Amino acid sequence: MKVAIYGQYYQNSTEPIIRDIFVFFNQNNIEMVIEENFLAMLYEKALVKKEYKTFKSHKELNSSFDLLLSIGGDGTILRAATLVRKSGVPILGINAGRLGFLASVQKENIEAFLQLVIDKKYSISKRTLLSLIISPKNKDIQDINFAMNEISVSRKDTTSMITIETYLNGEFLNSYWADGLIIATPTGSTGYSLSCGGPILTPDVKSLVITPIAPHNLNARPLVIPDNTEIRLKVSGREDQYLVSLDSRITSINNEAILTIKKTPFQINMVEIPEETFLKTLRNKLLWGEDKRN
Repeated sequence: MKVAIYGQYYQNSTEPIIRDIFVFFNQNNIEMVIEENFLAMLYEKALVKKEYKTFKSHKELNSSFDLLLSIGGDGTILRAATLVRKSGVPILGINAGRLGFLASVQKENIEAFLQLVIDKKYSISKRTLLSLIISPKNKDIQDINFAMNEISVSRKDTTSMITIETYLNGEFLNSYWADGLIIATPTGSTGYSLSCGGPILTPDVKSLVITPIAPHNLNARPLVIPDNTEIRLKVSGREDQYLVSLDSRITSINNEAILTIKKTPFQINMVEIPEETFLKTLRNKLLWGEDKRN
């Protein structure tokens, strides 16, 4: 078995997680290939000593890898997705953060769940991504022009709202007068969109959510649309520029630019352990507190 490992270092509390993973994989003769910057950090912190193969870009991840192990929170998985891209390599998230909708494996259960992975007792949850094309082109997002959670537009250097003309498959929908607008995937429906009043979608739903951010018109509600819809946005406001965010990557865009958003032709494969499903995460961390069933 060949595993790519990517991670972020948070605090000393992350160290036992990293050590447990490396000890377990070494004991089970799993080939590990470590992301270059992450391995340098591990050497600096003296968390590992032996030499490992490394990778540093998406070009080196291919079908020879059984999975990519992401050590961190959900933000780490979103960055890992930019490494996996079209390769189809499944991602398993070890939660060293807090909420963890994507990084669902908790530190208390690492060895048991990794054993399930070795035994291939897991399923794959396919996640929709969104692509963004900007006219005129923007060099900041030409290489990584997709998002796993959401694509959003928001005001920049002003307290004034912006106007977002929105078209679905070429037909005018609305001019949102708001602080911004979020286009979320089912995966992203539990993130920024949810905090702005959007609905929760299960990962397998073939839909997207359009959620306004602090709209002036209180009748402007979140809208669920089919995921094969092409969305076109044109933003105007008092300032010359506004912000566009693809997950955690942000750039400035000039007013009147045309943004075209649609589903990517590829998906991200997330490893789902039977004991750590999306619905269990939803029960325990968002809606009803800890699962009280016997």
